Amino acid sequence: MQLLAAVNFWQIFIIIFVLVVILVIFAIFARYFRLWIQSVTTGAGIGILDLLRMTFRKVNPSVIVRTKIMAVQAGLGREMGITSKSLEAHYLAGGNVPMVIRAIIAANKAKTIELDFKQATAIDLAGRNVLEAVQTSVYPKVIDCPAPGASRPSLDAIARNGIQLKVRARVTVRANLQQLIGGATEETIIARVGEGIVSAIGSSDTHAEVLENPDRISKAVLGRRLDSQTAFEIVSIDIADIDVGDNIGARLQADQAEADTRVARAQAEGRRARAVAEEQENNAKVEESRAALVEAEAEVPRAIAEAFQSGALGVLDYYKLRNVQADTDMRRAIAGGTSGDKS
Repeated sequence: MQLLAAVNFWQIFIIIFVLVVILVIFAIFARYFRLWIQSVTTGAGIGILDLLRMTFRKVNPSVIVRTKIMAVQAGLGREMGITSKSLEAHYLAGGNVPMVIRAIIAANKAKTIELDFKQATAIDLAGRNVLEAVQTSVYPKVIDCPAPGASRPSLDAIARNGIQLKVRARVTVRANLQQLIGGATEETIIARVGEGIVSAIGSSDTHAEVLENPDRISKAVLGRRLDSQTAFEIVSIDIADIDVGDNIGARLQADQAEADTRVARAQAEGRRARAVAEEQENNAKVEESRAALVEAEAEVPRAIAEAFQSGALGVLDYYKLRNVQADTDMRRAIAGGTSGDKS
């Protein structure tokens, strides 16, 4: 009885184990059957075990299968490095696998753009939109200069005759896939083109030359190779609009004349101040001399008194001195009155 019970137990265990295995297999087929059928019928070469391993590696099997099918249907194979493992590696690196394959397909259909899987994944991982870059290579993109929403609606430049010109340009560019990684963006193109336009107008003798031949600006700017070290290749630069602005040269001359006038006034005021100071200084010297004269005259009576005391001067001599002084005062008064009458 015990042997029969042990045999029954193992039979039941084997039956349950087989049922579990069948359920697991059924669940796997139920989940991956559609993807497996698509892979088999399209020749993508991805089996059930490959799909199961993708799940264990936390890779979305649906993305890999559909991307591989897309590549196979477009005629892209192993010669371009497109395998299931390479697709999984790019997916795990955080790349956009479907976009990379669509970009390679678009480049392959264009027949003029060389783009392999390794280069496409590098561009994608660098943060650039590789599909948009391929589309821009096929269909050139137009960039407004200055950019919409900029602080100034136009590029302002001044010719040599002082007339201001306001220019708006349109730059047609094509993506350069070889320099897309590390190359400068649209902002650099806009800045360089703006600088070139301002320089070209500034080198013109008159604004009339620019208005007569706007294409001279385009030729001058294109000749400077402004697309160097950028992610784009400049196809053409077209001047969309030119407006005549203010006469900056005349305004600057007027400002300079006003500044010169202020400087001259300041210098004249300085000379007047120095003249006034010199006059005040001379007046002070006159007053100082007058004070010295008064002080000297104050010594005369003292000297006369000392002369009387010492006997060096007599009364008659004193009266003679007074008469001479009175006669001198009278002559001085007469001379002063005569000069006043003549005046």
